[in-house]
Amino acid sequence: MQIIGLDLGVLYGAPAVAAAGTNPVLALRQAVAGQAKGIAAEAKRPEVQRDIAAFRAAVAGAKDPKALLANPVVLRVLLTANGLGDQAGYKALATKALLSGAKDPKGLANALPDPRWKSAAATLDFAGRGLAVLRDPKVLDTLVNAYAEISWRKSLDAMTPGLSDALTFRATAAKARTVDAVLGDATLDVVYATRRFVDANPGITAAFLQAMDTACAQIADDPAAAADTFIRMSAARMAPDEALAMVRDPDTHFSATPNGVMRYAEFMHAVGSIKVRPAKWSEMFVPALADRAGS
Repeated sequence: MQIIGLDLGVLYGAPAVAAAGTNPVLALRQAVAGQAKGIAAEAKRPEVQRDIAAFRAAVAGAKDPKALLANPVVLRVLLTANGLGDQAGYKALATKALLSGAKDPKGLANALPDPRWKSAAATLDFAGRGLAVLRDPKVLDTLVNAYAEISWRKSLDAMTPGLSDALTFRATAAKARTVDAVLGDATLDVVYATRRFVDANPGITAAFLQAMDTACAQIADDPAAAADTFIRMSAARMAPDEALAMVRDPDTHFSATPNGVMRYAEFMHAVGSIKVRPAKWSEMFVPALADRAGS
């Protein structure tokens, strides 16, 4: 798919001029043309330079991955460079996920619904190779450059909101073959109740959430049984192998942890569908989910 003459005003449902007075189409063109220079300049900013220097020094002096990840600057750089900057607040979970290994089917990186964890664990391979991957100069440079690029993108968004998303969309849409490739792995179905009901019935809410977690775990552990249960309870007219293929679809994940909902909330706020933009994903869900690694 090729995007020609992309109008950010149409894409985001926003006026032709951004809040800062910058034409978003012109801003996108300038960002694309000056991306390499912009990232290089960002890497020289004092704050970014300090983070990068501290990161390189910590990698060089670390005894093992666990000790390395105890360094908050290292964890921030690694998460940001791997597209997990929004998860930096979950330090214990992030450390456990990155150390768990992508090849372990029962490891935390595989258990979490957000595929970014598995990707990051596979890239760093702490479980299989210790610090060897990080100490490869090429890998280290790639991570440092990615950190500087994301920092540069944040500065673009500060001047022209949504510009970083537009850059990502532009790069992704050209080679996308499915909707998921553009929108990402996001939660599509949610169960909801009124705040009054949730506040008045904490026991029922907790029991329901536990049942959801159990059901999702059973689907992952025994897809064939899950497919049979689906056919029996829904009275769906489909062959068992069709139901099993649906359950095993690699693009489908069953989890009670919301994933990717902030992208939709940000878009809806940008186009005026909602007046208040949530500060974080957990604001939209029951408090019991707040400690999970959602997005």
